[in-house]
Amino acid sequence: MDRRDRKRGLGAGSAGMGDGFLMEVCVDSVESAVNAERGGAGRIELCAGLMEGGTTPSMGLLQVVKQCVRVPVFVMIRPRGGDFLYSDRDLEVMKADTRLAKLHGADGLVFGALTEDGRIDTELCTALLAVCRPLPVTFHRAFDMVHDPLVALETLVSLGFERVLTSGCDSSALEGLPLIKRLTEQAKGRIVVVPGGGITERNLQRILEGSGAPEFHCSARSARDSGMKFRNSSVAMGASLSVSEYSLKVADVAKVRTLNAIAKNIL
Repeated sequence: MDRRDRKRGLGAGSAGMGDGFLMEVCVDSVESAVNAERGGAGRIELCAGLMEGGTTPSMGLLQVVKQCVRVPVFVMIRPRGGDFLYSDRDLEVMKADTRLAKLHGADGLVFGALTEDGRIDTELCTALLAVCRPLPVTFHRAFDMVHDPLVALETLVSLGFERVLTSGCDSSALEGLPLIKRLTEQAKGRIVVVPGGGITERNLQRILEGSGAPEFHCSARSARDSGMKFRNSSVAMGASLSVSEYSLKVADVAKVRTLNAIAKNIL
């Protein structure tokens, strides 16, 4: 796969490239992955724990997803929730997970790491990129926590990342649209700037037209009631503020199709 193909993430097919726009859907289950592909996603970002912003998925999940979908599957490498300041042991976990993800068919990898003063951790990134290759790599929304995004973008280019996922260092891609546009212009094709964060059918057209980005990232999820008939409302498996065990968030085929249709109708 040459550099241009790696940038596009087309290693396993080109679905979802309506009029040049590629839609990446982040998922944390086999059902969501299948729904994303059915709806027209051109690439899947596979995670666990989307309520925490996404962490490394199990290799069992990756294996089964790869059996069920044909579009490229990029695997999140994030050993825990919380910040992006990682220890040497965190890095060892990330390296091990990367090797396993490659072994089990990952088409690309997604990670990010920062220094304590909000800069790209070039030492960690260099070490982990070496393990990731020859697969394409995206720097995830740790980018939105950097001290100086314009300087950080140049660092990512020099390190060799193919993509950077960002909400424009704001609460959503719509709010961060001016910075996303500036980053896209600065990138000049050297790295793909991918808007992500709060993208819906109501704001996608404005974000794509306003940013000039060739790709976008979304979850396109809906809540689905659990099939459990017996329910113990006194017990929660996660934090008390977490969502109910009896409400499942799943990628919605109709939402994915709608977003894909909007992207195809732009230009």
